[in-house]
Amino acid sequence: MTPLLLRQFWSLIEATQSKTLLSLDDQTLIQWLTRQLGMEFSLNHCEVDTLNHYISSRLSLIRDIADAR
Repeated sequence: MTPLLLRQFWSLIEATQSKTLLSLDDQTLIQWLTRQLGMEFSLNHCEVDTLNHYISSRLSLIRDIADAR
């Protein structure tokens, strides 16, 4: 993943309402975040897979951040 994509990803987490991040199940949250970033970036299949793996490995952190707000 590029540094720009990483920055945009964490900006998206900060900009998204906590309620949204906490209400979606894991798979739906991964898909939703990937779709949101896909609207900003033209992602190929490999990049989508990498992004999905990255999000999946950080779900606990994402939910902790949302819960702390």
